[in-house]
Amino acid sequence: MAFRILADAVLVVHSAFAAFVAVGGFLVLRRPRVAWLHVPCALYGAAIELVGWICPLTPLEQHLRRAAGKAGYAGGFLDHYVGGILYPAGWEHVHLWLGVAVVVGNAVLYGAAVARWRADR
Repeated sequence: MAFRILADAVLVVHSAFAAFVAVGGFLVLRRPRVAWLHVPCALYGAAIELVGWICPLTPLEQHLRRAAGKAGYAGGFLDHYVGGILYPAGWEHVHLWLGVAVVVGNAVLYGAAVARWRADR
């Protein structure tokens, strides 16, 4: 039971990290100091998608699930939990587009944050 709870906790942290990478730029618009945390997270998240790395939280969750007597899963975190939504059949290059979307989307949001900061000065 403890391993299952730990695996679920890793899932929650992993989901929160992925959400922060994806939409943390909006938070930076309100709280510019969050950029010090968001920029490295967004770069790491984009690199995972662009280079094809596996986030260390994925094997940790899989290990904890197997230790709890449950079946692990093959592939990455996003592939497993939101694969059908983000990665439809036949779209082999979606990982690249997601990485580019993280970089471009956050660049636009950071541009807006800088413009807002300059206007307030």
